[in-house]
Amino acid sequence: MAKKEFSYSEALKELEEILAEIETDEPNLDVLSAKVKRATFLIKECKARLRNTSEEIDSILGEWERE
Repeated sequence: MAKKEFSYSEALKELEEILAEIETDEPNLDVLSAKVKRATFLIKECKARLRNTSEEIDSILGEWERE
C-alpha cells in the first residue's frame, strides 16, 4: 500500500479538530485513546516535516551564500 503524501496543513487541521472534540465532548475512554494516538502520530509527522523543511532551507541558503 502506497503511503499517502503527508500534508502539514491537513494534519494541523485534523489536530485542531481532535482538540476541539476533546474539549467540547466527553468521549469514552476507547474513543479518547484512539484520538490521543492519532494526535500523537500527527504531531510526530508535523515535527518531522518542520525539521526537514528547516534543513532544506538551510541547505538552499548555504548554497546561495557560497555563490
